[in-house]
Amino acid sequence: MQNSVTTWVGLGAFIAACFAAAGIGSAFTTSEIPGWYAGLNKPSWNPPSWVFGPVWTTLYLMMAVAGWLVWRRLGLAGAAVPLTFFAVQLVLNATWSYLFFGLHRPGAAFGEIVLLWLAIVATLVSFWRVQPLAGALLAPYLAWVTFAAVLNFTIWRMNS
Repeated sequence: MQNSVTTWVGLGAFIAACFAAAGIGSAFTTSEIPGWYAGLNKPSWNPPSWVFGPVWTTLYLMMAVAGWLVWRRLGLAGAAVPLTFFAVQLVLNATWSYLFFGLHRPGAAFGEIVLLWLAIVATLVSFWRVQPLAGALLAPYLAWVTFAAVLNFTIWRMNS
């Protein structure tokens, strides 16, 4: 068990890691929304652009707390496998934004989001085994990425 200072520094590190992934994704996304993305054909059920920021902010914070709970329970060495899954899904998360918004490749982004979805499932299951609350904190993320995958697929097909 870590001491109080280490525990809070650890939480800060998980928050920083998650929001670093968010920042990388945002760097490819923000400038493309009013131009390229606005010009795409989208389904009627596509959420308005303002929804994505608050949803993703909440999800990144929940992801950070989930990772922190697992680290706090097992430590870095003891949680090596679940935290590796966690790191992989963060990288895939940021990569999706690069493919979809940065490269304007919805088809490639769809293939990648399938990998992201699988990485989230692996992370959720491995976190649940360590601490059910940590796994449960990832469930909304999995649900949102499931929705995002369907939206990504639909946009890809509507614009091919």
